[in-house]
Amino acid sequence: MASTHVSSRKVVIVGAGPVGCLAAIALANLGWNVDVYEARPDLRLPSSKAAAQQRSINLAISSRGIAALQAVDQAAAARFLETVIPMRGRMIHDVQGNQHSQLYDKDGQVGNYIPHSGRLLNFCINSIDRALLNEGLLEEASAVPNIRLFFKHKVLSVDFDNRNMVLRDIDSESDVRIDFHFCIGADGSYSVIRRQLMRVVRMDFQQEYIPHEYIELKMPAGQDEHGKPTFLLDPNHLHIWPRHSFMLIALPNKDKTFTSTLFAPTIEFDRLISPETILSWFKAHFPDALALLGEDKLLEDFQKNPRSPLVSTKSKPYHYKDRCVILGDAAHSMVPFYGQGLNCGLEDVRVLRTLFQDEGVTATYPLAELGINGIVDQPLFAALARYSESRHDDLVAISELAMDNYIEMRHSVTTPAYIFRKTLDNILFTLTSRNSTSSPFVRQALSRIPFPSTDPSGWLPLYTMVTFRPDISYATAKKKAARQTAIISTVGQFGAAMLGASGVYLTLRASSWLRSRR
Repeated sequence: MASTHVSSRKVVIVGAGPVGCLAAIALANLGWNVDVYEARPDLRLPSSKAAAQQRSINLAISSRGIAALQAVDQAAAARFLETVIPMRGRMIHDVQGNQHSQLYDKDGQVGNYIPHSGRLLNFCINSIDRALLNEGLLEEASAVPNIRLFFKHKVLSVDFDNRNMVLRDIDSESDVRIDFHFCIGADGSYSVIRRQLMRVVRMDFQQEYIPHEYIELKMPAGQDEHGKPTFLLDPNHLHIWPRHSFMLIALPNKDKTFTSTLFAPTIEFDRLISPETILSWFKAHFPDALALLGEDKLLEDFQKNPRSPLVSTKSKPYHYKDRCVILGDAAHSMVPFYGQGLNCGLEDVRVLRTLFQDEGVTATYPLAELGINGIVDQPLFAALARYSESRHDDLVAISELAMDNYIEMRHSVTTPAYIFRKTLDNILFTLTSRNSTSSPFVRQALSRIPFPSTDPSGWLPLYTMVTFRPDISYATAKKKAARQTAIISTVGQFGAAMLGASGVYLTLRASSWLRSRR
């Protein structure tokens, strides 16, 4: 670092998941030299696929994730969207096997145009296999000349002030020291980079395990009259079997199978210890799903697939000086019940990218100055500080909403009160909505501004704002939904009072009339 010339700087990204890969592409496109280090083997290798299939929940990518992909690389976004299966609503399965569709789109017509693809997608969430998305992003990243990928390299320590880290090369069992100018931690819920940051930052950190776990099951494909694979359920719905304290969900795959996930309290899983108990329990609570899963396949999945915990983490700040920032699950892991974990992580990259552009962060800097510990890249420092400050409320909001949505998915979706509120939301939405996020001006703004709609007009259901409005921040969505709930509550109380007063008035009039007839 003794040279005085100006050249592109190096960013080291730890973690080669979807968030790390998108961050690599975003920074490379801005001119940075990018090295990505991943502790696990290359996911694209056949030997890595079996382990990946055992642990993943299918991903539901919606408007926020799509907007992030488009902001970084529109052509890549279009390619990914050709591989998804749109789910236009929830299909609720009751214990008797009846199915009830709850569409996300209020009228089946409002949509988002996907550039280059020629497709108009209705308000929907899109099912995509985690490994398929990750492999695709790895392929996109590996095709960028100024990105290098290193697998089976585990971070041992980081010296942020001197801009270097030590990694263990797992294959050679040797340690290597590398230098960097900037570091991004995208290494998941148990982030090593976050732990290293805690040594130099007064970080507020909270970790919570909820008393529920999940296990992944596989619903096989059926056969049509010609013997070809076919879906056993409607592929354009997210299927939910809500059972109050637990639930089963199923998301479609391109090979006509469904990835099913059972979420239940730990105490419930502890009872399922024998094949007889498992089958008896499924026959009592999910008889139609059991017929589709198959008894033998269900027992096989219970035996080989791990029970996995559900953890939520919150932290602040997310950065250190101009040296490092953490993104995705490394900064904010959440329970999966709003389907926003992936979308939020990808949005982190989009938001950070817009702040880099707004603060004038460049990939070049006098390297001699960066070799001096006291020198700080002021634009980069300002961008990271703004990221920590402005992003925190959004990340807390979606973490809390994700926890609340578990109650909705496993119980509330079956109640008359929920169905009435959803119907009322859609009526008010229809009466007051004026525009669509398919506007090219909104899409263009999302590549320049974190959230263009800071005070959205009209009546907007919470789910619509969170899932289909990437121009509205999570915190803004939560606050607006709280105001709308207060309005409905006030109107309901006023209506009840008026009804009560009318009842009293009519009773008095009737009593007066009866007395006059005596």
